[in-house]
Amino acid sequence: MQNNLTPGLTVAVITKNEAANLEACLKSIADLDARILIIDSGSTDDTQAIAERFGAEFQVYPDWPGFGPQRNRAHNHLATEWVLWLDADERLTPELRRSIRSAVSGVPADGKTVFEFNRLSNTFGAFIRHCGWYPDWVVRLYPVAHARYSDDLLHEKVAVPPGAAVRKLDGDCLHYTYATLEQFLNKQNLYSKIWAEQRAAQGKTAGLGSALVHGLGSFLKMYVLKAGFLDGKHGLLLSVLSAQSAFNKYAALWLAGKKKE
Repeated sequence: MQNNLTPGLTVAVITKNEAANLEACLKSIADLDARILIIDSGSTDDTQAIAERFGAEFQVYPDWPGFGPQRNRAHNHLATEWVLWLDADERLTPELRRSIRSAVSGVPADGKTVFEFNRLSNTFGAFIRHCGWYPDWVVRLYPVAHARYSDDLLHEKVAVPPGAAVRKLDGDCLHYTYATLEQFLNKQNLYSKIWAEQRAAQGKTAGLGSALVHGLGSFLKMYVLKAGFLDGKHGLLLSVLSAQSAFNKYAALWLAGKKKE
């Protein structure tokens, strides 16, 4: 782990072609008095120009090792005691910014405490408050010398130091996930592929019947058990699309197994 870290905060973001989102993200952290570190994987749009306009350090790693390893590359460039991770499509609310400032200034970076915040996601133009999407607590603020991300290719998480307390920050992080159906389908297809490859590498298999069961189970969980119906038509659409994504994951794993036969 790093030594000789200086007091303070770095906000880190991984990007690729995030020009449409990055400016709003960085504007939302303007009063945190934080360094900004961008870990980019080969953007061809205005991502770098926007980052540099906000005074960010911009590091490019054009190969893609997966989400966890890509995030952990940031540790080669972090110089402050604390790091806050954001995605380019996320925005901090004023209440959350105040809570972050208080945490960084008032809590020692000794590995005994990490912080999580609640994400409120906006999908297809509506905030989703049910479907199992809210509350959505994620650990994103941690002491650089004592923690980092898991090396999972997908759905990576901060490896909380043993015995450390996970404290909640006040305020929501607004997460603008999918503006269009095409965006949703493209990302879910990519995630299905990565998920299936990762499971297959671990020796996991699946049947086509299990894909049907997981798809149906996903819909019932989101729309009925998690009260997705209270989100109206957006809740119904999201529940159906998520069921399709669950089916696709297990179908991809089934097909990966067929290739080995």
